[in-house]
Amino acid sequence: MWDRWSVEFYDFLKPPPSLGEGMLGGFGDLHDRAARNGAQHGTPVLVTVSGFADPGVNLFFRVSPMKGRGARTWKRYAYTLVVWLNFLQVFGKGWREATARDVEAFKDWRLTDVRNDDRIKAVSFDTDRAALNTFYTWAWRKYGVQNPVSGVALASSSGGRSGQGVGPGGERRDGFRPAGSRGRQVKWMLRAPFEQWRDIGLRGYGFDGLRRAGWSGPNEDRDTVFVDGLYGTGLRLQEWGSVLDVEMPRSAGGRLLRAWLAAACVKGAKEGRWYRIPRAVLREIEGYTDPLEGSRTQAIRRAQRRGTYEKIPYKRVVRGYNARSRLLHLESGGSLSVDVLGPDERRLLFRRTTTGLEPLALWLSPNGMPKKFEGWEDTFNAANKRIQRVWARCGRGGARAVVVSPAHVPTFLRSQVVFAALYGVAAPAGWVHRAGTPGHPGDVRRRVVRAVPHVGARGSVHNAGDVSEPSGIASDGREAAGREVRAGPSEDSVLLQLGGLSWEFGDQIPSDAGFAL
Repeated sequence: MWDRWSVEFYDFLKPPPSLGEGMLGGFGDLHDRAARNGAQHGTPVLVTVSGFADPGVNLFFRVSPMKGRGARTWKRYAYTLVVWLNFLQVFGKGWREATARDVEAFKDWRLTDVRNDDRIKAVSFDTDRAALNTFYTWAWRKYGVQNPVSGVALASSSGGRSGQGVGPGGERRDGFRPAGSRGRQVKWMLRAPFEQWRDIGLRGYGFDGLRRAGWSGPNEDRDTVFVDGLYGTGLRLQEWGSVLDVEMPRSAGGRLLRAWLAAACVKGAKEGRWYRIPRAVLREIEGYTDPLEGSRTQAIRRAQRRGTYEKIPYKRVVRGYNARSRLLHLESGGSLSVDVLGPDERRLLFRRTTTGLEPLALWLSPNGMPKKFEGWEDTFNAANKRIQRVWARCGRGGARAVVVSPAHVPTFLRSQVVFAALYGVAAPAGWVHRAGTPGHPGDVRRRVVRAVPHVGARGSVHNAGDVSEPSGIASDGREAAGREVRAGPSEDSVLLQLGGLSWEFGDQIPSDAGFAL
């Protein structure tokens, strides 16, 4: 039986496992030793069932270019390498002996092999392709190992049928990229379907607008304000799911209030940035955190009675926060900038009150512990199941209830920030106006730039209401303003029709454009 590969991740926010008093005891503290070898919190370590660890593979995650990547990228790439190493091991090969033919066989097995019950979609294979190419590009420079991924690209671009390896617009297409793989698909959800999805899935209502009998939603206020915040701010799941209560502005003031997004929580950014929160969302947050009736306070009190917070290792107790300098002052002395605290560290921040310790993290689980942002997909999945049950009880078995993939909920709501600009009379800043009926702009490829300055995306545009099954969740694209917003007919352009005019995405939409959400 072959020695199967698996992956573990260093967690420096928990005590390291004891190595005992025997031979392993001489290695000292496991985390200190790992840090000296270049590991960080969240760094993957690939090992086999027998305990063998390939230093060449594990070094990849501890040096440039991967050392500067985020923990989620480490995780995705590590799982890809595990699958790749196990695939090669079936044929008695190691990663150093892999050839372009092995890469092609891996691609076929992952996508089309009928003997593989765990086949994936072409879009998902893009992550595998990027991970393997990055790994072997680094391995070629470090060890002189030939990159088999580039061999596939070269093979597909030479010889063969006419036009083979040529993509739209005449550019050369990566031969390792699946033919069915498209650019990033930017999806959005208009206000009407979003509210219905939220009310039915998270608030216990039916398609008739009435609250279902026997509904018990202990986390209703938390879940509702969370998705309203995603919709109103345009933040990613990681960003909105990691905010602290001290970072929230007060609801008094204008319609859209500024708040600071810490650098360590922003995807791929070295600096934090300002974002806007609708006042209505801040009022909902005040209800969720209400000291008498909010579910957050109730969860904290339950955890305090159990002594949960006192047992947490590596916690930091904060005695004050300076909103101007964005510094947390610690009981142990010294101060920390919120910009350097990532999602995992933020879950270990507490303040001391008359009733005991309580977390600074805004979003808490029912047990009182800070909720991991990845856990929100479980909440979204539960909402989809409720919608399906309500749909079935309505006797509409002939059609399928429209639900939103848990992984796509944040994307839908974030992308809507861009399209909210269409609700105004004037064209949003940064958009290019094209008069007359929309036409094909030739070699202009599909391009979407979100209303976040540092993020751009190339991909297709879908409205959740337009591509779904006919149901109460679907939207015909009409909003309160009575304007129809629909994707243009071109496969290679991004055009939106607004009345008799058509609009094309420009290069940038300012983050402070004052979207009316």
